[in-house]
Amino acid sequence: MAKPIRALDTKLIHVGEPEPPIGGAVSMPIFQSATFETRRQTGYHDQRYARLSNTPNHEALHAKLSAVENAEAALVTGSGMAAISAALFSLLGAGDHMLAQNCLYGGTHGLLTAELARLGVAVDFVDGNQPASWEPLVRPTTRLFYVETMTNPLLEVGDLEAVTRFCREHGLASVVDNTLASPVNFRPVELGFDLSLHSGTKYLNGHSDIVAGAIIGRAALVARANRTLNHLGGALDPHACFLLHRGMKTLGLRVRQHNQNALEVARFLEASPKVARVNYAGLPSHRQHERARRLFEGFGGLLSFELKGGPAAATRLIEAVSLPYVAPSLGGVESLITRPAATSHAGIPADERRRMGISDGLIRLSVGLEAAEDLIEDLSRALETC
Repeated sequence: MAKPIRALDTKLIHVGEPEPPIGGAVSMPIFQSATFETRRQTGYHDQRYARLSNTPNHEALHAKLSAVENAEAALVTGSGMAAISAALFSLLGAGDHMLAQNCLYGGTHGLLTAELARLGVAVDFVDGNQPASWEPLVRPTTRLFYVETMTNPLLEVGDLEAVTRFCREHGLASVVDNTLASPVNFRPVELGFDLSLHSGTKYLNGHSDIVAGAIIGRAALVARANRTLNHLGGALDPHACFLLHRGMKTLGLRVRQHNQNALEVARFLEASPKVARVNYAGLPSHRQHERARRLFEGFGGLLSFELKGGPAAATRLIEAVSLPYVAPSLGGVESLITRPAATSHAGIPADERRRMGISDGLIRLSVGLEAAEDLIEDLSRALETC
């Protein structure tokens, strides 16, 4: 009897599970094997081998990930950067050109400006909110447009509808990093994006205990990325597959609580006389609040803010909080706090960070699943030192 699987939460639990369950196991087993017996292969990619991302653990994840974003196909990778690099390297070559939203995650920015530039790929950074400025930058060699659903760490929400429309009109691949929203809050393929990328380290897994990535979208483009990933060697190991698979089953519950907690914390910070600015799309004061309301089902668990006391006050606050861990990354059950200028964007020159709007005093807070009242009380005490 077929299972009625329509809602996202049902997909997260049931899609991709072995049918019938292997040995009756309700939980997906870990196939801790690098290689598998194959008798009828017709080519290299017909082999079942862990580096080729086609073990039972990989295939279960691929089915689940594609289903939750209503896409044709998916691929898991050894990290979020492995997902980004495999996707971009599969679509770009020497002499090609791409457009990219300004103020991207620091690792992505470094990949574009160092590695892709070294390989002969040209990049123009654009304002995601100014579609009229994109047209003059298109070249005969332009191949794709890269954006983030919400930028890290300023939480800008670009004109995503205009991006997909622009790409269709100019025959470009549209690629979006959907990590901060997660499939619970936004499903890019539904808006017309060709590829949706994730750091599975973050919300998809949700427990800060693995590093993983994902590529989701059109089957032909995912297959190209898969071939590139096979050569780069960025496969996800079976045990990490198991942990990601397990973590995804609670994704809906976790992200909705992240949404609620972050909104409460953002409102508290915005009301504080010590805070100069809060970046969170769930606040009516956010420049793209109405766009975010229209596109997203929630605003995520990440926010950033600046104190009126500048970098010195930011340092005092970070030293004074007790619940958030002072650590990079985001999307786990525990709250994490950091200064992007000293962590995720430290590799970007200071003057370029300032042009991007990332001050030395900017604080990024990944709001976890602790009780919101406890987080607010902790932040309130820490703000007294500022």
